[in-house]
Amino acid sequence: SSDLVCVLSLRCRRSFSTSIKEYSNTLFLPKTDFPMKANAVTRELELQERCMSQLYTWQQETRRHSDRVWALHDGPPYANGSPHIGHLLNKVLKDTFNRYKLLKGYRVEYVPGWDCHGLPIEHKTLEGLTEEQKSQLSPSAIRERAKACAENAIELQKKHFLRWGVMGDYDNAYKTMEPKYEAAQLGVFLDMVQKGLIYRGYRPVFWSPSSRTALAESELEYHDAHVSRSAYVAFPLHTLSAAASRLSSFKNLHALIWTTTPWTLPANLAVCVHNDIEYSIVSDSRDGRYLVATALIDSLKTKFNSDLTIHTSLKGAELVGCQLSHPFLPRTSVIIAGDHVTTESGTGLVHTAPGHGVEDWGVAKAAGIFQEDSVTDVLCPVDDNGRFTVSAGPSLNGLAVLSEGNERVLSMLNDNGHLLLVENYVHKYPYDWRTKQPIIVRATQQWFCNLESIQQKAISCLDQVYMYPSAGRARLEGMLKTRDQWCISRQRVWGVPIPVFYHKATGEPLMTAETVTHIQQLFSTHGSSCWWSLPISDLLPNRLQHLSTELIRGSDTMDVWFDSGTSWRAVLQDPQRLGGHTHLFPSSCYLEGSDQHRGWFQSSLLTAVASQGQAPYKAIVTHGFVLDDLGRKMSKSIGNVIDPDLIINGSKLNKSKTEGTVAATKAVTVPAYGVDVLRWWVGSCDYTRDAHISVDIVAKQSESLRKVRNVSRFMLGSLHDFRIQQDALPYEDLLQIDKYMLHRTAELIQEVEQGYESFNVRKVYQALTAFVNVDLSSFFFEVSKDRLYADSRSSRPRRSCQTVMAKILEAVTVAMAPLACHTAEDIYLHFPHLPPDQRLSSVFKNPWIQAPAEWTLSQAGVDQWSLLLQLRSAVNKLIEDARNNKHVRTALETQVILTVPSSPTVVTDALDALGEEVLLLFSASHTHVLKETSSTTVQRSNGWSIKGSTVLSADPGRIEIEVLAADCHKCPRCWKHTAVVSETLCPRCQNVFAS
Repeated sequence: SSDLVCVLSLRCRRSFSTSIKEYSNTLFLPKTDFPMKANAVTRELELQERCMSQLYTWQQETRRHSDRVWALHDGPPYANGSPHIGHLLNKVLKDTFNRYKLLKGYRVEYVPGWDCHGLPIEHKTLEGLTEEQKSQLSPSAIRERAKACAENAIELQKKHFLRWGVMGDYDNAYKTMEPKYEAAQLGVFLDMVQKGLIYRGYRPVFWSPSSRTALAESELEYHDAHVSRSAYVAFPLHTLSAAASRLSSFKNLHALIWTTTPWTLPANLAVCVHNDIEYSIVSDSRDGRYLVATALIDSLKTKFNSDLTIHTSLKGAELVGCQLSHPFLPRTSVIIAGDHVTTESGTGLVHTAPGHGVEDWGVAKAAGIFQEDSVTDVLCPVDDNGRFTVSAGPSLNGLAVLSEGNERVLSMLNDNGHLLLVENYVHKYPYDWRTKQPIIVRATQQWFCNLESIQQKAISCLDQVYMYPSAGRARLEGMLKTRDQWCISRQRVWGVPIPVFYHKATGEPLMTAETVTHIQQLFSTHGSSCWWSLPISDLLPNRLQHLSTELIRGSDTMDVWFDSGTSWRAVLQDPQRLGGHTHLFPSSCYLEGSDQHRGWFQSSLLTAVASQGQAPYKAIVTHGFVLDDLGRKMSKSIGNVIDPDLIINGSKLNKSKTEGTVAATKAVTVPAYGVDVLRWWVGSCDYTRDAHISVDIVAKQSESLRKVRNVSRFMLGSLHDFRIQQDALPYEDLLQIDKYMLHRTAELIQEVEQGYESFNVRKVYQALTAFVNVDLSSFFFEVSKDRLYADSRSSRPRRSCQTVMAKILEAVTVAMAPLACHTAEDIYLHFPHLPPDQRLSSVFKNPWIQAPAEWTLSQAGVDQWSLLLQLRSAVNKLIEDARNNKHVRTALETQVILTVPSSPTVVTDALDALGEEVLLLFSASHTHVLKETSSTTVQRSNGWSIKGSTVLSADPGRIEIEVLAADCHKCPRCWKHTAVVSETLCPRCQNVFAS
């Protein structure tokens, strides 16, 4: 009533400062116990039991009989040393997808594992011992020390994984050194033995002199700047083939080869040419004639800095069968044909040593130079230590082939006149990935898996596997196509032994399905150490025990990639480990670094196809490596290593900086960020490429997560007096602005879900941060604060806003939960709008967020809001101009006049539909919408105005905008300039105050 307004106006005419203080107590300002600061170091630990161990057990029990199962099989990290930032990237990605699937209603099966065998642990075990002390250790003693070393590393790594919030079944974690794991591994080996895939052969393999063991391709890393000694060497030609008889008139004729491994020349048995390449006899000032590829003569002229005269030419096929004298040993070599010969470099004739090259071995075998697996015919005068044996000649015996032996070969060639040129050659060369030392190729007796019969099957199985990123498919298929053999034996003690016996008299191996089955049973009870501790008689089945005195046990162990590559059998097909569940083979997903295309992905596929006839996974997800912000690998020598523990708990770290063109580091103090900041960083990465991290990058992600936290805190506080059951409005009663926000929330849910489903966490991160920063902070909160704070408690605009805000809060919290699990859990525990009986003990026990169909606006509605937001931006720009020109301090001191076309357009229809809500859309105290032909006038105060106009996209007509000073007084309660009388409440606040 008018009398009441008069009374209130008189009551309100008092000291303005006193009024502000008194009226502020009547505002509904945000209230929440959710702290502004995360205090992550303490709070995350308080939340972990709720969102980790209890949660994993809960979902296992409540979803025990569910058909919806997500089994992400853990690629086992190596049980050696502390985990690094690359481990965190890997583990957090796995945990993110596991938590998403948990929210989607799946039963999650995630059994952490560790790869326990292998050379690095064995070396670490023997550190500090003299050679004499090492020689006195029995295999059993070494294995006991190695086992203890691995156990210690596992406990250390497990502690870190738990601190990182990685949820899983740690009580049933698998270790490749466990008896039941080793027995399962031997079961796969037995399957392959029975199918005839396992054999012993004398073939060239990658050999590490520094490790004194054979290596698989997956155990190599290539150094781009390796320097070799390359040499041009002349082989005297002493016997011509019938096809090359026309060359008989040439005296002192040589085949000229080029090699980057002169140390392999003592093992030379042939020189390869290509049948279809043209070769010429050339000469220079020296007393000799040389066979070279015609196409390479010009490059050789440059190389030798000499003119070369061509005497005659012929095809390579005519040279096949010619015999050559070895350049420094009393031996004959032969010219053979090989398709691998090219004219890209060198001389077009290729030095061929079957004992030192896989390609050499294949082409020499095809030419009939030796019988397959012949130890005597394939020369390899190099021992386990990478030193020449006496077979290389007395002058080379005992010399290291990669150093002084190589130089001695060059010296011998120079002395006898067969070395035409030697130079340093920089190229890519394989190194042992453990010792970081160069390797050699060397023929030895090894155990192999013949992949020829399963190669195509393995490749075809990948057709059924989803891969992210998709480029991984071509990479894995390409590696499989070039791999027809797998050397599975290693000359180490710490590993699963190859269960083979050898006859003392003949050296012939004894390994049958019967003997392997018996040993498998022993391993399941005693573990693989019994291979060394039990007498041979016990290792043999009863029927063969009478042979125990005639046999010795083999000393080779299996390739560690065979260990981890059979984890699908030991884990996914072990109901005991999986709590009684039926086996989960194939796994839902394998997720590892991109280097595992040549490692675990490949070994798992090959063993599974060999044994089961199918791939062990339905999806493969790969990530890159972690580099610093300058793109450099983490290195202690550079000082750019980011230790996750120091980021979590705070410490001094080195910060990268660039001084001119030189990269350097400086020490900075890093606050205790907690692990969720690192998890949030993982979400920000395009992990399909190499990820970058630094002190500055972590700080930026901390700020990003802080914004999410503060936005959530604002919503929690704004819902302090809202109870969803009593106060929520039905959809049809919501304001148009709030309906639009539900539409944007539905879009957020869809985008986030698409990101998680496609393993694109960066899409999730970008969608969430954009929604928080743009849709919430810059728009929704700006158009909501006035009605939240100043409207009556139960007004429709306020309850509409709270209804939608509750839905948004739930959506944002659940959407971010897989990434920032501790922060989401903390937010959820502070939800004020849910009654206690509806608030579960963990956010992860809730179902995934669903957007009802009614939330999604029609396309016409979307188009209208697109134009309204464009119009809002145009108005805000003019208001900002008014601030910059010192006309006003806040937008509330302004009013806005919009002059729109008289004829209907999309934006005029949208403004009409908004009705009085147009007052909420803009930041001004009042907004007037006038038609071009309208005679309505707006009361103007004397002073300034700023005018502008805009043409909105896809909408005809120009909209004139004018921003000017508000024509009313500032309300001491809501601060809008809508009070009729100075220092009195505006009409809206008078009504609220009265009530």
